[in-house]
Amino acid sequence: MPTETRRPAAAVTAGTAAGSAARRVGRPGRPHRRRPPNPLRALVLTAFLLFFVLPVLWLLLAATKTDDQLVHGDPLSFGSWSALRHNWDALTSYQGDAIFRWLRNSALYSFLALAITLCVTIPAGYALAMTEFRGRRTLLAATLVVMLMPNATLVVPLFLEINAVHLVGSMWSVILPYSFYPFGVYLTYIYFSTAMPRELLAAAKLDGCSEFGAFRRIALPLAAPVVALVGFFSFVANWTNYFLPYVLLPDSDQFPVQVGLGTLLNNVPQFNPTVGSLEVQRPELALATLLAITPVLLVFLFSQRFLVAGMLAGATKE
Repeated sequence: MPTETRRPAAAVTAGTAAGSAARRVGRPGRPHRRRPPNPLRALVLTAFLLFFVLPVLWLLLAATKTDDQLVHGDPLSFGSWSALRHNWDALTSYQGDAIFRWLRNSALYSFLALAITLCVTIPAGYALAMTEFRGRRTLLAATLVVMLMPNATLVVPLFLEINAVHLVGSMWSVILPYSFYPFGVYLTYIYFSTAMPRELLAAAKLDGCSEFGAFRRIALPLAAPVVALVGFFSFVANWTNYFLPYVLLPDSDQFPVQVGLGTLLNNVPQFNPTVGSLEVQRPELALATLLAITPVLLVFLFSQRFLVAGMLAGATKE
C-alpha cells in the first residue's frame, strides 16, 4: 500500500513565497500614477489666502497714501515715500508723541502681567496635575467654567473688586486682572498630566528632592515648550485687551495702544463729524494700527519654534 509523503510546512511556505516572488519578477511593473490635485482643496486654500492676506496687504499700502489716494486710488497700489513720511510725522506729533506713550504703556502692562501669570499659572497647573488634595476636582471645574466665560462678562465684577481696594485709575487695576489667566492653568494641567512621566518625579523624590525641588529641577525644565506657549497666549491676550483698560483707566496718558487706537478712530472726521482741532486722517490711523500689531508679530516670529513644540506637547501619551 503506497504511503503518502508529507512535505514540511516550512518547505511548503518557502516554496509558495519563492513562486510568488518569481511571478512578481516576471510580471512587468505598472507605472505609478499620481493622483491629480483636488481642485476644491486648491479653491478653498486660495479663498482663505485672499481672505487673510488681502486686508493685511491693504493696510500696509494704506499707510503710504494720502487720504484722497486711499479713497479714490487703486486699493492695492503703493502711494509714495513722501506720503508715508508725512503720515509718520503727523502721527508722532499727535498729542505730543501719544502713540509712543501708549505703546510703552502696553509693553509695561503686558510684560508685568506676563511675569505674574507665569509665576502663578505653571505651579498651579503642576499642582492640579501631579498632586492630590481636597477640593482639587472642584478647583479644576471652576477653572474650566471661568475659562469658558467671555471676557466682557467679567469686566463689571472686576471693576467692583478693583474699586473696593481703591486701585481704579492705577496701572495695577489692569495688570492684576491681566494676570488672572485660567486658560494657561488648564493648558499647563493638560501638559503635566499627559506628557510628564510620574516615574521621573518619583525617582527625583527618592533621591531626596522635595515636591518643590522636583518641580523646579525636573518638571520646569522639561515644560519649557508649554511655558512658551502659555507666555505667548497670555502676552497676546494682554496686548489686545481693549474693554478692561477702557473701563478702569480714566486718564489718556495711561491708555494702552488698543484704547489709544479707539481715541484716534474717534478723531477721524469721516467717522466722527464733531471732531475739533485734533483731526486724524485715515492713512495715519492705518499706520498706527501697523505699529500696534508689530510687537505681537515680532514675539511670534522669535518664539514660533517653541510654540510648535508646545502645541504638540501632550498630544500623545506613552
